[in-house]
Amino acid sequence: MWTYEKRLQYPINIKTPDAKSAKIIISQYGGPDGELGASLRYLSQRYTMPYPELRGLLTDIGTEELAHLEMVGAIVYQLTKGLSAEELKRQGFSDYFVDHTTAIYPQFASGTPWSAATIQSKGDVITDLHEDLAAEQKARTTYDNILRLIDNPDVREPIKFLRAREIVHYQRFGEALRIATDKMNSKNFYACNPSFDKC
Repeated sequence: MWTYEKRLQYPINIKTPDAKSAKIIISQYGGPDGELGASLRYLSQRYTMPYPELRGLLTDIGTEELAHLEMVGAIVYQLTKGLSAEELKRQGFSDYFVDHTTAIYPQFASGTPWSAATIQSKGDVITDLHEDLAAEQKARTTYDNILRLIDNPDVREPIKFLRAREIVHYQRFGEALRIATDKMNSKNFYACNPSFDKC
């Protein structure tokens, strides 16, 4: 099923730990617009996508989001690696530390645990693709916000890479919406979509 290359999609090499930065970046691991939700959203939506090429797109982007989840986890891990409890406390990481030490845990920057309530899989082609377009823009905005708060170039460069991928995914979902709309307009969609039990 998988061919896994044991390297990150973009290298992470953070020389200076910074738990304060980790506390905000964790939101892209398990926050409301983070990579965990993105991967599960697309990998769930693919089952009811009636068009094979768009099902493939959801699979491709969903698996890439898992690679991004891995990158964000590596960033958070490296930002907290080797810091003492006192350093973590001084850098505002004590709440997280109490619950998780420095293990990687899917949560919002505010500390709220990740929930499937932050994603949607509706089974309607147009609805799901609009959900996906919005999700990519929300993730891009979150990365923009992170870049406004982080100065460390070792952190900024992989974050900029992840932000750029959100833009590419948005463009791909825009193409998918055009393809789906064309297909739906070319025939009676509701008469042949298995989701409506009328095939």
